[in-house]
Order: sequence, then structure tokens, then C-alpha cells
Amino acid sequence: MHKLKIGFALAIIGTLTVVLTACGSSTDNAASSKSTLNLSATAPLDTIDISKASGYGQTGNVFESFYRLGKKGKPTAGLAKSSSVSADGKTWTFKLRNAKWSNGDRITAQDFVYSWRRTLNPSTKSTYAYLFNGIENAAAISAGKKKPHTLGISAPNNETVVVKLNKPIAYFKVLMSYPLFGPQSQKAVQKYGKKYGTKAKYMVYSGPFKISKWTGTGNKWQFVKNKHYWDKRAVKLQTINYLVVSSPTTGQELYEQGKLDLTPLAGQQVKNFKHSSQFKQYPYSYVSYLQYNFKDSDSVKQAAMNNRNIRLALSLAIDRDILTKKILGNGSQTPRGFVASSLARDPRNNKDFANQQYVKKTVERDTKLAQRYWNQGMKEIGQKKLNLTVLASNDDANSSVIAEYLQSTYTKVLPGLSITVNSIPANNAQQNALKGNFDIYLSGWGGDFSDPITFLQIPQTNTAYNYGKYSNAKYDQLIDQAQNKNANDPGKRWENLVQAARLFNSEQGMTPVYQQVTAYLQKNNIKGIIHNTAGTQWNYKYASKE
Repeated sequence: MHKLKIGFALAIIGTLTVVLTACGSSTDNAASSKSTLNLSATAPLDTIDISKASGYGQTGNVFESFYRLGKKGKPTAGLAKSSSVSADGKTWTFKLRNAKWSNGDRITAQDFVYSWRRTLNPSTKSTYAYLFNGIENAAAISAGKKKPHTLGISAPNNETVVVKLNKPIAYFKVLMSYPLFGPQSQKAVQKYGKKYGTKAKYMVYSGPFKISKWTGTGNKWQFVKNKHYWDKRAVKLQTINYLVVSSPTTGQELYEQGKLDLTPLAGQQVKNFKHSSQFKQYPYSYVSYLQYNFKDSDSVKQAAMNNRNIRLALSLAIDRDILTKKILGNGSQTPRGFVASSLARDPRNNKDFANQQYVKKTVERDTKLAQRYWNQGMKEIGQKKLNLTVLASNDDANSSVIAEYLQSTYTKVLPGLSITVNSIPANNAQQNALKGNFDIYLSGWGGDFSDPITFLQIPQTNTAYNYGKYSNAKYDQLIDQAQNKNANDPGKRWENLVQAARLFNSEQGMTPVYQQVTAYLQKNNIKGIIHNTAGTQWNYKYASKE
């Protein structure tokens, strides 16, 4: 998943914050204030082309698929007025409602067919093409082995889309609420050519809002109500203003000046406003974790990274309570394991998967046990001293602070261990990780949809974002059973995933560090914002100002 890198998580948090623009003249400000939401982002929009996007945190408000993501991660009404699935779970049929693009053109079934084929075409270089895997021929098309027209999607008429799967996909309906799977207008793509998606005006929109005043660069833009949206009567806001804000301190100042309706907090700010009626916390299924290089080019380091006792020692030496509460101080949580909390619940009893995956003595601070594991592991690899480098991103204050904390803690708790921090820009860090140029990589992942597999596919042998090359045959077998043999049996599938997660957590194949929770100041008159922990986190369709 493309969110594995820390830099991407930052972009998600940025889109997660939505934005401000000090807009409107003095004559219309009073009249429009109740229909305008002022929000902030930590980074500019990079693209509005859904085939090329690396995240959909806020653009789910301007693009819509068969469904929208509603409260608690549940799919709600979108462009499909109905759907059905065959008994074997492998054929889905969607009936479209009478919906229009923002330019007034009709949205047809062929728009979905065109969009999916365009995204999967290798020349598009979509970073999210892998999410189509499981749809007939999708993997072969993105690999260049088959032509896009062989994809398992068809439009027998203007109102009907038929999707054929290689196997049942338990989370398919949730997946279909992701903007990635929405329609695109071939007419618009051909009309605008290379300009398509490079500016707000070179795009047509299917969601409750359309984008305005976005030129491809710049720190300000707007979402404005889409008058052609099929459910426009439900949309109360006329405008959402966005402004890139560089720091929480600046955000607080703008908020107090009345120029922002929502702003993220960090560190001391969280403590200062914790008891305010305007204090809100929005969790997100982003987990920061350590990847170990099981194929390290240095034989001694490779032996260390492949030693379970050493990996357990590295996990148990971390005081995650201190890290989240004192050092980060933004409301972030101690993870229960590799899969984020509040992401997905057991279909049999509604229990949080995160609690079911938990394995004792793997993620809690225990320095004595850490030292015992460490000494045993060092004895097993025949070493008394070990020098390791932690690769991290310097684009994000959290990443740099955590790397420094690890350096200090490991040196104090684990005898003979010295840590060097290699803190570089996120893109460079990811390139180094791809090449295997690291011992430990401070990485992270944000869930694309509310199912444990969004995390659990990462550690499978040879997956793209398994940078450290972790491999366990039993783990692979359990994931394979969940995704194939038991794909149409929710209970058995879930049990496979729980077993796989417990195996991975007990091995500390990757070590979770913290789960992102962002604290905000939010004006009390803001109502109806829907926030989810995965996928399109922010839904403003029903938002209003009282």
C-alpha cells in the first residue's frame, strides 16, 4: 500500500486537516459565513487525477464511486442506486442512478469502465493499481501482460456496470466507496489532454463539491457546492476554503482570529486545550513501525535482524506511553499490534481486531525482559557489540523525534548496542528502503479501507512494501486461506487473519511504535462532519454551521 512510507502519511494527515482561505468580500461575508467552512492542510494538493493520486483524504468530497463512506466506515448511497452479488461472490452488478457530472453531462456505466481501464494501464503509473487485484485480469493488466480491455468490468447498458472477480473479496463493497473506483469522463480526458487534472478547471466532478481556484500549485483552493450533484439537497455548505498552514502554532492563531473553523494541535497545545469544549480528537488508522532488513548486506547485521530475540528486545525497550503522551503529546495511542485499533470489527461478535491480534509481552515496555532477550540474541549471533542505523524521514517532526528517542533508549537499555540515525527527505528514505539500504527503517502505514488485510498484506513474501523482506511460510498460508479458500466465509476468513496477525506480532516481524490520533480545535457550531479511520477520512456532504 502506498501509505507505507512516512512521507505519505504526512500527506494523509495534511488532507486529513482540511483548509482555510480568507475569502469573500466584506459585503458577502456575513451572508455566506454559515455556509462556508474554513479549513487547513499541511501540504498543497499534488494531483486531482484519481488515476494518479496517492491519497484521497479530502478529494472523496469531489469524486464519488458506487458508494460513499459514511459513519463508522460503512458504505452509504453513492452513484449506484442498487447492487447485487452472485451466490459465489464473484459477480457484482451495479445499477446507476440518474446522476450528472459537474458540467451537466450524464454519468454512464461506460465512465466506470473507462476509468478503471485508464487507472490500470501501465502507462498511467497508478500507485494504487494493486487495489484492483482480485478483479478479473487486473494484476496481469497492471503488469503489462494483458490489455486493459480484458479487465473484468463491462457496461451492458448506460445504467448497468458488471464486475467480475477472480475470487470473492470480503471487503469489496467498502472498497467500492473509494474514489479510486469512481468514474472518469473519457470526453473530459480527451478534451483536456495533457492538461487534464492539472488545474481545477481541467476536470469534471461527480461528488457533492467541485474544486475551484486550484492552479496545480499554491497554498489556497476551494471546494464549492456542485449544483449538478444527484443529492445536492442534502449538501448544506456552499464553500469549503482551504489554506496550507505550516505549523500548529500558526493554525491556532488563525483559529483564534476566526479564520479557521478546525485546526490540528500538537504537544503543549493538546495539554492547554484538553478540557476545552472545542477540543476534539480524530483517530486515524496510521501506524508507525520499524521494518527490519532481513536481507541486510552486512552479515552480522543480517544475523541480528533475523534473530527473534533481538527483535523482541528492540520492541520491549520502547516506552510507548512516554513516547505518545510525553514526547509526541498529540493524543496518539500505543498500538496493540501491527493492525490499527478501531479499523475493523469481528463480524461474529463486533470485537475490535486490534484486541484480538494482541500478544502479551510484545509491545509493552519491559526493560528486564528486553535485556534478557537481547543477551540471548547476542549470544546466538556470537556478538558483544552491534552498530545499527535507523533510516527515517526528516520531512516530519514526529519521525525525527521518534528516531532520536529510539537512539537514546536503545543505547541506555540494550548493552553493546549503538544507533546511528540517518534522517533524510521522505522520498529519498523510501528509495533507500526500496534498495535495501537500511538496517531498521522507521516506516508507517495508513489503512486504505476498513479491513485488517489493508495492513496484513504488507508482510507477505515479496510484496512491494515489504522493504525488509520478511518472509514466513505459515503467515503466507494463513493470508492465502483468508483471501481464497475462506474468502466467502466471513467467520473462517476472520480467524485466519487473527491467527496471521498473532503470528506476526509474536515474531515482531515489524515493530509497531505508535498509532496516529490527531487532536483539534473545532468550533462548536460545526456539525455533521463524518470522519473515518481509513480510506476517505473526511466526509463534508452533511456538514453545516449553525
